[in-house]
Amino acid sequence: MNNLERQRKAHLHEIIFGTDTPAGKRFDLLLLVAIAISVGVLFLDSIESISREWHLWLYALEWLFTIIFTVEYALRIYISERPWQYIRSFYGVIDLLSVIPSYLGLFIAGANYLLIIRLLRVLRVFRVLKLVRYLSEANVLLRSIRMARRKIFVFFIAVLVLSTIFGAIMYVVEGPQHGFSSIPKSIYWTIVTITTVGYGDITPQTVLGQIVASLAMLTGYSIIAVPTGILTAELHSEMAREKLARVCPACDRAGHDTDAVYCKYCSEKFKNSA
Repeated sequence: MNNLERQRKAHLHEIIFGTDTPAGKRFDLLLLVAIAISVGVLFLDSIESISREWHLWLYALEWLFTIIFTVEYALRIYISERPWQYIRSFYGVIDLLSVIPSYLGLFIAGANYLLIIRLLRVLRVFRVLKLVRYLSEANVLLRSIRMARRKIFVFFIAVLVLSTIFGAIMYVVEGPQHGFSSIPKSIYWTIVTITTVGYGDITPQTVLGQIVASLAMLTGYSIIAVPTGILTAELHSEMAREKLARVCPACDRAGHDTDAVYCKYCSEKFKNSA
């Protein structure tokens, strides 16, 4: 790589990745505006009366933004010091997913409406407006969910087993003549009932079926608070750990001593450390 190419990459890096430079701030703000307009175009295209009259213009705008974001994504890979690290990062994955639906729409009808995922790119506003510090509260919640994932998984398996049992009973008691045409459909009814959604598309007609339905409803009320309790307990523990331990700003993992200088997971040096 010659010096001219190095300088060009450094200049592009300052513009595209530099949130602290005037050029970088202008680029990020223009990017946020482009994202907002592209999502607005998608909204308008979903309105039949507007789409019927302005479809070609909206379609052209959609592809214009897709090409812009595709070029931007390619440039980010080109100027990154570690391209694979950017590609695998959260923003890298979102940047890729924000352009794929347009190309899928060439083969799958309606796939272009998945472009709504571009809205996630607006999260860059936290970096642009220096609001990253406010993400720490969200990180506490995410860590709590991660810590509780096994308990919640076991809970959902237990609910699925109960739903299968109730569904099989309702299939035997009510039968196809009352809308319970199969065990899977009966399980669907059980899940709708336990979660207190109650669409009403299938209802028990026999006395015995109504008794079983009542038991399913009572079961639903008794277990609906379990995931909330699990998550609340983990959230309380995580908040207590955060008060007593330092959290790495790079990898967002807790468990460090308050006087730690480096992260024991990613070796990032903590700020305000000697």
